[in-house]
Amino acid sequence: MAAATFSLENKALKLDSKADIEPHLKGLIANDDVEEFILQGNTIGIEASEALAEVLKTKSKLKIANLADIYTSRTIDEIPQSLDALLPALLPHQHLTTINLSDNAFGKRMEPQLVAFLSSHLPLQHLILNNNGLGPLCGTAIANALTTLASKKTAAHPKLETVVCGRNRLESGSMEAWSKTYAAHTGVKVVRMVQNGIRPDGIHQLLVDGLKHCTNLEILDLQDNTFTLKGAKALASVVGAWTVIKELGVGEVLLGSRGASLLAEKLEEGKNKEMRVLRLQFNDITKKGLKSLKGAVKVLEKLELLELNGNIFSEEDPLVNEIRDIFEDRGLGELDELDEMEEPSDEEAEDEEEEEAEEEEEEEEEEEREKEEARERILKDADAAEEADVPQQKDKNVDDLADILGKTQISDLKKGTA
Repeated sequence: MAAATFSLENKALKLDSKADIEPHLKGLIANDDVEEFILQGNTIGIEASEALAEVLKTKSKLKIANLADIYTSRTIDEIPQSLDALLPALLPHQHLTTINLSDNAFGKRMEPQLVAFLSSHLPLQHLILNNNGLGPLCGTAIANALTTLASKKTAAHPKLETVVCGRNRLESGSMEAWSKTYAAHTGVKVVRMVQNGIRPDGIHQLLVDGLKHCTNLEILDLQDNTFTLKGAKALASVVGAWTVIKELGVGEVLLGSRGASLLAEKLEEGKNKEMRVLRLQFNDITKKGLKSLKGAVKVLEKLELLELNGNIFSEEDPLVNEIRDIFEDRGLGELDELDEMEEPSDEEAEDEEEEEAEEEEEEEEEEEREKEEARERILKDADAAEEADVPQQKDKNVDDLADILGKTQISDLKKGTA
């Protein structure tokens, strides 16, 4: 391990008191060049946290703080007080760009400590906050804190580049706040928000109002949320903005065959030439969607992995072999193992046709509803303008103009009678 790293990783230490932690900190105290501190995989109490904080304050070269999984068996009273010691000790460090707080049971109880740090730590570049039980309310507070951070950053500070916030029950309720976060931090390159219970409305908001603005995006992982056709349309509408994206993870999101086709058609336009990994497993994609994806694979010349396991077509389908042939002829890329495929039945094929017809009908109805709503808004605005009581105002310029027009009309009348 490099001398710039001090690690107690996964030692399963139970650090309650100052006396408990002091023997383990000798190496850290002696190392003024430490750039990475790892406490992950131990459990720390209040007094031990305060002792550690006093040491961390002195490590001015610190770049990475890994505080993941440090509160196993700790009570809801201990964790906030521990954070009250540790996070303020890290706040002044101007080189601390990466913080990992994953696998700690925070929830809304720890909101004040997290918000205070995340809204103020200007060097923050990489945030890893995974599996913390935030919920939509605390998730909203975290997003708002990051938006505040964006307003404080200047050209002298690194841009926020990485946000990992998965398995946190963020749900659709916090997506308005998260969309504002990404609209503010347009330099974000990596976003991982898997398994958050985000529904189609929230996915649409996140993509269209937020991530669309992150044109430097390289990795987006939204697996195990719920897209359906609405989310798929949103993804298709924004994916062209991500011209340097390398990995797109939308497995287990209920894209459906229609949604996969919409995405494939956009990828086929050639705006995502840097794509290396495309994850589409367990998405109810049928042969029709597979055909569209074949066209996308032809265009994505740097694609190294296409994940399609768990969809609804035979692994022996000729299209599968044709996709594999594209990879083989190119000398790059592969399909994942198709070992959990759902074989399509005649009944499912009929259901798919009916479903597609229903989806097309729904699209037409939705378009008509949008047009009707637009018409109603225009009429309402026109009525409001007509009924508005606009007071007459005296204006010298207006009076002068009226005089000129009046004199002109009189002059014209005289000429007509002459």
